[in-house]
Amino acid sequence: MQEQAWDVAATEEQSGTRLSFHCWPSSRLEAQRCVAPFGALVTPIKKLPNTCAPPTALQYDPIRCSTTTCHAVLNPYCQVDFRSKLWVCPFCLNRNHFPSHYAENISESNLPAELIPQYATCEYELPSVPPAGPPAFLFCVDTCSVAEELAELADSLQQAINLLPDDALVGLITFGTNVQVHELGFGGIPKTYVLRGNKEYAPGKIGELLGCNANVAYAAQNAQQHQQQHGGPPGTNPQQPNGAGPGAGGPSADVLERFLLPVSECSMTLESILDDLRKDPWPVPADKRVARCTGSALSVATGLMDLAIPRRGGRVMLFTGGPCTSGPGTIVGRLKTETMRSHADLVKNAEPLHGPACDFYASLAHRNRGGKNQGTGKTSAGANPSTAATHAVDVFACSLDQVGMLEMGELIEATGGLMVLGDSFGQSVFKESLCRVFKRFDDDVPQDGGQLQMAFGATLEVLTSREFKVSGAIGPLASLNKNSANVSDIEVGKGGTNAWSLGGIDPATTVAVYFDITKKGDSPLPEGKRRYIQFLTRYQHANGRTRLRATTLCGPWYNVSQQQQEAPSSLGGQGPPRDSNTPVKFSFDQEAAAVLMTRLAVQRTETEDPADVLRWVDRSLIRLCSKFADYQPDNPSSFRLAPQFSLFPQFLFHLRRSQFLQLFNSSPDEAAYYRYVLSMSNTTNSLVMIQPTLLSYSFNGPPQPALLDAESVRPDTILLLDTFFHVVVFHGETVAQWREAKYHEQEEHAAFRNLLEAPQADAQMIMDSRFPVPRYIVCDQHKSEARFLMAKLNPSVTHNSEGGGVGAQVFTDDVSLRVFMEHLMNLSVQS
Repeated sequence: MQEQAWDVAATEEQSGTRLSFHCWPSSRLEAQRCVAPFGALVTPIKKLPNTCAPPTALQYDPIRCSTTTCHAVLNPYCQVDFRSKLWVCPFCLNRNHFPSHYAENISESNLPAELIPQYATCEYELPSVPPAGPPAFLFCVDTCSVAEELAELADSLQQAINLLPDDALVGLITFGTNVQVHELGFGGIPKTYVLRGNKEYAPGKIGELLGCNANVAYAAQNAQQHQQQHGGPPGTNPQQPNGAGPGAGGPSADVLERFLLPVSECSMTLESILDDLRKDPWPVPADKRVARCTGSALSVATGLMDLAIPRRGGRVMLFTGGPCTSGPGTIVGRLKTETMRSHADLVKNAEPLHGPACDFYASLAHRNRGGKNQGTGKTSAGANPSTAATHAVDVFACSLDQVGMLEMGELIEATGGLMVLGDSFGQSVFKESLCRVFKRFDDDVPQDGGQLQMAFGATLEVLTSREFKVSGAIGPLASLNKNSANVSDIEVGKGGTNAWSLGGIDPATTVAVYFDITKKGDSPLPEGKRRYIQFLTRYQHANGRTRLRATTLCGPWYNVSQQQQEAPSSLGGQGPPRDSNTPVKFSFDQEAAAVLMTRLAVQRTETEDPADVLRWVDRSLIRLCSKFADYQPDNPSSFRLAPQFSLFPQFLFHLRRSQFLQLFNSSPDEAAYYRYVLSMSNTTNSLVMIQPTLLSYSFNGPPQPALLDAESVRPDTILLLDTFFHVVVFHGETVAQWREAKYHEQEEHAAFRNLLEAPQADAQMIMDSRFPVPRYIVCDQHKSEARFLMAKLNPSVTHNSEGGGVGAQVFTDDVSLRVFMEHLMNLSVQS
């Protein structure tokens, strides 16, 4: 197999997936020797070109395998017998009859869309599922911030309301010492229900306190009238969306008439409330923090959504300016003498509020999914959620202090919510990010033009052929505890299942799925044998309809010969035998593998010390290079890596120095934020986070990609650094002096003016297409903010370097990439 035969990036464009290996070894032993995980990065609802998927969703239910343990969807890899009108499932090999309407018309020249060879992905809009209705958005606003911050927040919320569809439901909750639920359906004067902020509220209790259970008798009477008029049970009115809840006069309808209204009916009322938004009036002693009942407010918000629209998609959007200090979910006491928890406190278990707060927010995540988390850890044995989360919880935190992102992490992750972390509600990081949450498809997109890109209540199920199983998944998801025959005993991330709840997703949300090759190597597979994977994503579209997307992948196996299995190890019998030029080697996708390894490493930091994780990364890299590199034993100068592996050590070098594994100079909230955004990003964005990109601008020519190295810093150049979270324009010392002298304002120095403007224009292009919006930093060499660039550079020139070297000095004790590679080569070739 020649290396040119593998286009490892093509599958992302064709199916929204990236695999670490495209050709797999046929035995578990050989798979373990490959070191890098066998997995896929899946972007479930990525928009695909019309050459790879039908341009619009198919308006019928899919044809599925009749085996009770399989239920795979009909796909182009199924064998079809056109004479007997049968198709063979490639996953369980069961023979299935086509339905009559298929059997009457199907032929080799007249194929349905799901059997057309290039349509390995098909999306169905299920007519058997009633429409749920438009989505709902419940804004949960912290009023403990200063007046200027509240004014900026109110302005941003008014802009966001104008971006919502007219039929979308919207509601408002404000909180400080207490929780205020605003009744938008009450004319005349503003009306608010005030709930105590020191307790948790169940959905039924919320309905009682808001007066939404007063119509129970009326609801029963209305149900009888409905049955007499329509001849069916209440709630079957075709004009009533299925997400609205039971009877037309019950608590659900009451909430929808008073607290959650269409934007077209309440926008004026909502904007007037936001205009009058004032700081929480409760007095605050000088030696105490403000009383902020974030946990209680989230309890009320999620309970209100569960009560009103339990099966309809929606978002609870929390806007907070500080930590929870009152009621359930408290992360720090009110006395200012109590400090916020640090990494050291968490390692020593010296923070008594951390565990209870994590448990509380986790219980909110699982309350409407079939189980309530009542354990002591992040994931409780008492919680056994078996349904998808239809309501995502987003947290927009703008504060110079920590707000509790770490504790709220499981709530956000389990519901598929969003995290945005900024310093102020006036920053573009917040204002632009909020607007991009409501991004829509272009008007010329078939069927979906003008619709919101977000989706709700998503689930992902993974089916595999018999030779391998599903180990688990890492990303913004929660297990659905579906233990099928293709679930591996080896768990990775959220394992023990082949189905997960994704909750809220968008076309960029990416999940990592890991596989375990279970076949023993005692007998080779037949020549030409293929492996199959099917990803089934079911979700609620922004138009209220339920869709199912089926993506099927097919790939080859490679039978390792007996001589190769028994070949001597290059590590004295303790490591894998060296690999020759096999198809497995040439099918390696180093970018996808680096991201899969990164997610594994970050996931391990939740239960292991970061130093142990760094050692695991190092050992894995040494074993992988020992397996796939070309070298003579005990001769480091002969060490060579094939092009498929040449960048992989570099990715892991920068991973070791990244904010994902190094906690120095970051708070627990920042670490949780960076790791969560990584867990939901696609391959390209993840690589930018791991190894930032650097462009160099000078008078010597057009912008050039530069090495992420201290030698790239020159006095007469401008550097543009993209770390995903920050975009930095760095002026060299001489360029900064010219700018301070205002040479760019003189006509004869138009070239210098263009040089200053070029990186700023390119930085704007980067920020225009990204969520969350990165922080934009313009800095000069030797100034304080230059640290954002210097901290990311390879320290090839440090304060310990002899002779100074070319470029700027990086003050660090970290080893350089050159030293790292020398050690890697020495250890890899040892015999």
